[in-house]
Amino acid sequence: MTFADVHMSPRLLAPGGGPADLTTHEQRYGPLPYGDPDTVLRTVAESGLTGRGGAAFPVFRKLVSVADAGRRTGREPVVVANGAEGEPAARKDKTLLRLSPHLVLDGIQVAAAAIGAGEAHLAVEDGASWLEQALAQRGDPVPVKVVRLPKSFLSGQSSALAQYVGGGAPLPVHQDPPVRERGVGRAPTLVQNVETLAHLALIARYGADWFRTAGTAAQPGSALCTVHVPGREVRVVEAPFGIPLGRLLPMQGLSAILLGGYHGTWIPAAEAATLTLDAGSMGAGVLAALPTDRCGLAETARVLRYLALQSAGQCGPCLNGLPRMAAAFQTLATPGPQGTTRADVSRWAGLVEGRGACHHPDGTVRLVRSALTTFAPELDAHARGLCTATDRTPLLPVPQEG
Repeated sequence: MTFADVHMSPRLLAPGGGPADLTTHEQRYGPLPYGDPDTVLRTVAESGLTGRGGAAFPVFRKLVSVADAGRRTGREPVVVANGAEGEPAARKDKTLLRLSPHLVLDGIQVAAAAIGAGEAHLAVEDGASWLEQALAQRGDPVPVKVVRLPKSFLSGQSSALAQYVGGGAPLPVHQDPPVRERGVGRAPTLVQNVETLAHLALIARYGADWFRTAGTAAQPGSALCTVHVPGREVRVVEAPFGIPLGRLLPMQGLSAILLGGYHGTWIPAAEAATLTLDAGSMGAGVLAALPTDRCGLAETARVLRYLALQSAGQCGPCLNGLPRMAAAFQTLATPGPQGTTRADVSRWAGLVEGRGACHHPDGTVRLVRSALTTFAPELDAHARGLCTATDRTPLLPVPQEG
């Protein structure tokens, strides 16, 4: 069986793989309509669009909450387009910004008009110069500034992003009130993933019924996915919600897949073969195949060490809990006596969960728990001094490893 990159008529990514300049973009999609805010909000509500940054939160509700906060406080809202993509295994947002930058920039303008914003920022780790060139071709009503972010797993976290855009350090903070009420410059702030904004631009053009021609009734639309298959080039594909995961990944010869990225979950291959693409579980849009000749425990230990090093170090769960779990998991990944390590990791996961300044500890715990379950047979083998893996080549990308 072959696995083609095209799973539906392309909506977000330029056909042919080449970047679209403004002229090509306008020829492809037509002019951007600026309907009145109430009409735009109603259309977004009818579309069922949810965020593509990991939380799958209804976009209509977020737009309305920021607009309401602006009216209540008398402060003009701010839009922040989140193109950070600090997830090492993800490439979807970077690919979208390279191939279809004007679709994202259109979405920023639609969002700004819907909530009454007079200021907008596009935050990225890479490609800032290219995006500034794209902005220079346009004459948008709301000015957009490209913000260059430091490379960090947490740089795209909403409170860290609002802090940095406002001139502070790119660190998560306890948000009370939340960013949507007090963010950049203490103004109500809409932080929205760039893929979400690209979908918003298409909904503004073609309407809710068009958007719902892809996906399912409960989860309409499509999503960009970064697909990792050993021996093949990493690719970004657009797929409708509801498509079987077996259409996106070859399930033969796998022991498990990683669904959602480094804050996602390991799922046994047999179970993954029965699942479909689901907004509630796709996280950062990463699908990674783990062959039967690789050790899932070793891969998890590598990722956990990275996640522990990437924490902001501002609260106990990150400062103490994540390094301790990472070190313990390295013990589990090494064949030999485990003592109480497996039980210790489970206990520490419970102590860390829900107690951080952001969701970094919770996402890390999600990965840990899924590994303990999915790779339980391998854990038992390791405890007997055995490992079934025959290929020790690192599989998942971990920046600055070693």
